[in-house]
Amino acid sequence: MYKLTQAAARRALPGASNIKLSDGGGLHLLVRPTGTKTWCFSYRHLGRQKTVTIGRFPELSIEMARQQHEDLRAVLASGADPAEEKVLTGRTFEEAAGEWHQRWSTVRNEKHAAQVWRRLELDVLPAIGDRPLVSLTASDFRKTIQAIEDRGAAEIARRNLHACGQILRFCVSHDYVERNVVSDLKPSDILRPMKRRNFPRVSTAELPQLLRDIDGYIGDERTKLGLQLLALTFVRTAELIGSPWTEIDFDAARWEIPAERMKMDRPHVVPLSRQAMVVLRRLQELSYGSPWVLPHERKPNHLHMSNNTLLYALYRLGYRGRMTGHGFRSVASTILYEQGFNAKHIEMQLAHAEMNEVVAAYNKAEYLEDRTKMMQAWADLLDTARLQGVAQ
Repeated sequence: MYKLTQAAARRALPGASNIKLSDGGGLHLLVRPTGTKTWCFSYRHLGRQKTVTIGRFPELSIEMARQQHEDLRAVLASGADPAEEKVLTGRTFEEAAGEWHQRWSTVRNEKHAAQVWRRLELDVLPAIGDRPLVSLTASDFRKTIQAIEDRGAAEIARRNLHACGQILRFCVSHDYVERNVVSDLKPSDILRPMKRRNFPRVSTAELPQLLRDIDGYIGDERTKLGLQLLALTFVRTAELIGSPWTEIDFDAARWEIPAERMKMDRPHVVPLSRQAMVVLRRLQELSYGSPWVLPHERKPNHLHMSNNTLLYALYRLGYRGRMTGHGFRSVASTILYEQGFNAKHIEMQLAHAEMNEVVAAYNKAEYLEDRTKMMQAWADLLDTARLQGVAQ
């Protein structure tokens, strides 16, 4: 019945997506894009297709995987569910994480899903991966996450804490554990406050001249339009330059950025003002079939514009050390607050983190009508600033 050999399993190379190498009888070796290899058993129980993780290769040899496979097949033949048997014998955290990721990743961007698993693989699984789920405490997760922070990777620590919380929530919903101990850990309670990075930015009084300087930029028109769009939308530079045309809804005048392209891993909606739509239509005319809103100058069909293109354009305009792409976010925030706009609308438009992640996920388009009005008012304010020299 069995098809694979130990040598074939060892030689198996990862691809762009998960690869399943069948060994027969539902047993297969799952090769993830990160290179991780895991033995799994797929079967049907009471009409439902299921998959249970057996263990990681090469730690679990092909002979050991086949023996556990035979044991699980015997459980299935008795009428019981092998997945429930695994619960009774005790899943490890790595096994549960693999099951969670296999299901979670099916509706995520492949690159993003691979990054999430790679972070777990490098920092979390070596520490607690072989521990039975039922033995893990909040303290175990706290020590693991703080060890990541101690090596200078504070943002990775926060992302791994979030992923561990998702894994434990998955485990609770499948009766692998009784409660999610990670839910007791808040980043602000166990991690040091992150220093805010102050990006160079022009003052409110200097903004009108900056806008006029951008309008007079001598160079690639797409670079000028990119700076104008950055001012109108105040998104992060990476979110702008990496945008494909498929994210732009011209009929609804909205730009919908998927979670995998956002810093906080949550989808974001940008209402587009009339002025932003004019800029986008001109960029579309200049795209010549490129899939990118801001294509690379030499390889428009394969690459998007680089972050340095917009930054160096600001340098050439005389704003080195005075303004960056991120600076547009700070200027917009300051002026909108001074104008009296609702703080929730401003923070939602800036795509800042919310304390309640459930609310944040549910409300990706919350306050959309109010934010649409605010973004149009912001674009009108920029027009007035250009003409009158006052950004108020």
